[in-house]
Amino acid sequence: MKKPLSKNGKKAVAAIVILILAFIYYYVELPAINIHSVGFWEFLILAAVVIVFILAVLPKLKHSSKANPPDLNPKHDKRLKKGLLCIGFLVVVFLLGALLSSPIVNASKYQQLLNVQNREFTDDIKQISYDEIPLIDSDSAALLGNRKMGSMVDMVSQFEVGSTYTQINYHNSPVRVAPLQYADPIKWLTNQSNGIPAYILIDMATQDTQLVKLDQPIKYSESEYFNRNIYRHLRFRYPTYIFDNINFELDENGTPWWVCPVKGFSIGLFGGQTVERVVLCNAQTGECQDMSVSDVPQWVDRVYSSSLLLSYYNYYGTLKHGFLNSVFGQKDCLKTTDGYNYLAIDDDVWLYTGVTSVTGDQSIVGFVLMNQRTGETHFYSVQGAVESSAMSSAEGQVQNLGYKATFPLLLNTANQPTYFIALKDNSGLVKKYAMVNVQKYQIVAIGDTVAECEKKYVSLMAQNGISGGTIDTSNDKKITGTIRKLAQSVLEGNSHYYLLLDSSSALFDVPVSQDLNVLRYSEGDHITLTYTPPEDGSTDGVCTVTGIVKASAESSNSQSAATSSTSSVTESASSTAK
Repeated sequence: MKKPLSKNGKKAVAAIVILILAFIYYYVELPAINIHSVGFWEFLILAAVVIVFILAVLPKLKHSSKANPPDLNPKHDKRLKKGLLCIGFLVVVFLLGALLSSPIVNASKYQQLLNVQNREFTDDIKQISYDEIPLIDSDSAALLGNRKMGSMVDMVSQFEVGSTYTQINYHNSPVRVAPLQYADPIKWLTNQSNGIPAYILIDMATQDTQLVKLDQPIKYSESEYFNRNIYRHLRFRYPTYIFDNINFELDENGTPWWVCPVKGFSIGLFGGQTVERVVLCNAQTGECQDMSVSDVPQWVDRVYSSSLLLSYYNYYGTLKHGFLNSVFGQKDCLKTTDGYNYLAIDDDVWLYTGVTSVTGDQSIVGFVLMNQRTGETHFYSVQGAVESSAMSSAEGQVQNLGYKATFPLLLNTANQPTYFIALKDNSGLVKKYAMVNVQKYQIVAIGDTVAECEKKYVSLMAQNGISGGTIDTSNDKKITGTIRKLAQSVLEGNSHYYLLLDSSSALFDVPVSQDLNVLRYSEGDHITLTYTPPEDGSTDGVCTVTGIVKASAESSNSQSAATSSTSSVTESASSTAK
């Protein structure tokens, strides 16, 4: 028979069991060893509970029976009493720390977390060309990415596209990027030695989708299961760092990186979250660079998360007169609207959202732009409709088609703040575009292309007495040729003339409402046009005519000759009649 374990032996076994359980919990949950981490306090409390159970409760349960139930009264067991007091102490410190870190007792400190600059809209937001407007949101990007992945027969059975499409500026263009990930645990087992071979890159302006294959595969990602999992890799290298949401980004050479902001706390134990440092982790090699926020390279676009920036402004807008006023009186209290989008300005990504009253009315008092790399925040005083009203207004124009509006982008169109909205069908594909005036959201223009939409929008503003400037025609081109075919059509109640010239294979669209001179021409006439090329760059697409410059001398001579000939025939006929 085996000898029973001695008292010290039982303690050693209990200690080993506790250490194994603690390691498993730490390996799975990855709490930061930092008193400012909520996860660390949860780990301490749970560890205390397990230790008390193993050392004080479990022995009593083993030696109990129905006739002799265990005595779990802490008054009768000093070890159990001390254990419960330890657990209680940890819980009280945690709750007290949370209370003393909250806005309830630190309203002024929270309100000062953000420094807001008041700026002029037209000074900062410049008119941009069509090829710079990001036309798709994350849902549309996911559709394009999955479609592209489905065409890659050699990869689709082993990998799938990650669910998060990060919007960044890449070579001064707005793009969304997402890494591939292993399709399932079995695919990970058979492919993890080689790593992930590619990522998806989507140009948000042209909707061009690329599967970028890498010379060196991605070895550190969210879809890894053990030590190469990016979160576990970061935790073992930086055990005390509390990481915020990490982002997949590209440097200017196309090298994939994980941008990992490190949280700091300036108010009590858990309050006043800031970004203290940034760790850049090479997704291919696992090499890490730890740096301050001010040293982050220019190619990095996302240091401050969207949720953190929005919380900053909501603290700034609601806590001006203290916490109680934000709940009851709500004097001068402002908050961000329900939604946000991104703008690419000067090679940075800026978060855009409207600012409205906390009472929930359907108007904005302005909007904010917040730099996701530096945290710089600008406020623009513009009164108008909230984004949801503009979305409803745009959907009302195409209600017969059942299209749904995406959350707007804010653009400067003819020096007017304008909501730009993509309209999608039930399958999630973008079918039309809308522009809605922020201050007068009844002014809505719908177009099949961005160029057509803008021209209708500017025309509508002119009809409503809004003079904001002119359309940017720097990308327009000029062409001269003979009209070989001319046809008329009516679109959405507006007359259009379509011209085919002998000097081009393109089709030229002339809206009659914008240039009545088109009525003066017919097939065979020579004409000079200025036009906006198709957004896809094709040479045989539909070009929108921005102006009819003139008819050539040959056309004028032909018309004069025809007039002279007609006059001679008339005179001859008159003479014969006499």
